[in-house]
Amino acid sequence: MLKKVITLLVVGFVIYYLLTAPEGAADAVSDASGAIMDAFEQIGIFFNELVQ
Repeated sequence: MLKKVITLLVVGFVIYYLLTAPEGAADAVSDASGAIMDAFEQIGIFFNELVQ
């Protein structure tokens, strides 16, 4: 029950944030996707160096 309440609060906060500050939300998503892409790039470099 507590997990469901916390999940609903988090989802509600995200929706509120998206509606009140769309530029900030877009920046946050852009930064997160950039970090994920950098992580995959570094993993690729690691495995490339392992093979050589």
